[in-house]
Amino acid sequence: MSSKRDYYETLGVKKNATHEDLKKAYRELALRYHPDRVPAEKKKEAENTFKEISEAYAVLADPQKRALYDQQGHSGIDQKYAYEDLYKGTDFNTIFEGLGDYGLGGGYFEDIFGDLGVDLLGGNGRRRQQESTGRVAPPRGRDLEVAVSVSLEESYRGTEKTIAVPRYDTCPVCKGSGAKPGTDMTACPDCRGSGKKVVSNGIFQMAQICPRCGGAGKIAQTPCDECHEEGRVRVTRTLTVTIPPGVDNGSRLRMKGEGEAGTAAHGDLFVVVEMLPHRTFERKSSDLLVEITVSMSRAILGTEVRVPTMDGGVMMKIPAGIQSGSTLRLRGKGMPELRSKGVGDELVKVRVQMPRHLTPRQRELMEEFEKSAVG
Repeated sequence: MSSKRDYYETLGVKKNATHEDLKKAYRELALRYHPDRVPAEKKKEAENTFKEISEAYAVLADPQKRALYDQQGHSGIDQKYAYEDLYKGTDFNTIFEGLGDYGLGGGYFEDIFGDLGVDLLGGNGRRRQQESTGRVAPPRGRDLEVAVSVSLEESYRGTEKTIAVPRYDTCPVCKGSGAKPGTDMTACPDCRGSGKKVVSNGIFQMAQICPRCGGAGKIAQTPCDECHEEGRVRVTRTLTVTIPPGVDNGSRLRMKGEGEAGTAAHGDLFVVVEMLPHRTFERKSSDLLVEITVSMSRAILGTEVRVPTMDGGVMMKIPAGIQSGSTLRLRGKGMPELRSKGVGDELVKVRVQMPRHLTPRQRELMEEFEKSAVG
């Protein structure tokens, strides 16, 4: 019996899922398990999961393979298709177009799919560039992520934060070429100037970016004294990031081109917001929660109290007979919504404070009240 998971279960779709359903589910999972978006200790696990969901999509996205799988399960697929044939005809490239909008480079996808026998260079812009220049498109730099602490007041009004970002930047001496200024470049001996190398696992072949020249096709005859042919140097950049009103815990702010330098371009920097706790308010999305306490007599008779808000205190009516634990709403007194012009509400929870000790007169009045209420 096969130990593989059901393909539909792997992608999280129903058996009557359409091709668009499959494509959408696979793309979401591919983004979630991209090795650059998980901690270092989970990269191997993420890569294995990525391969698993890729196999599931390759089968279910092909009508013939899907029909065979529906009839005979994994055994039918394993008997009919060799390992490298399983992925033939699967258009992964259209799924991954626009990954830059998510701050993801394509290099790691080629590494992963290289083990699967899928040529990601066979489509989109990489194919067009390879056909016109004979070279593989050089990789962009690695994306970076930093955390920034934000108070509730800063999230309410918006602010600016200064952050220090350690990263690899383009060498200021050689301008990224890796060659000592005034010296010549020579064709890379590993790829013979093509910028790519063909690798094989004995079954299939695949073009990959040349690791020595980074896809440039050239190397330095005399290495740069500053970066030692790396083309990059380690620096710490001080940046100012704009914190827009309404950010919440876990919000990711993208600073395009502020990641590490690559052969082609810089990656992006993602600033992750960590909200600091507040002594008065608790936040629930765009709403704010606050508690106030009123005396028993005021709760019975009704009153008006001053309630704190992010813009200062406001007077709020407490209706007569309010019960302890009741929640009143101050509309439009919550947090601004990050992706719209809306504003949340402030939810005011009322606690009724019972007297601990009564004077003889208070006790007498309470007894009279109880008798009248019963009567």
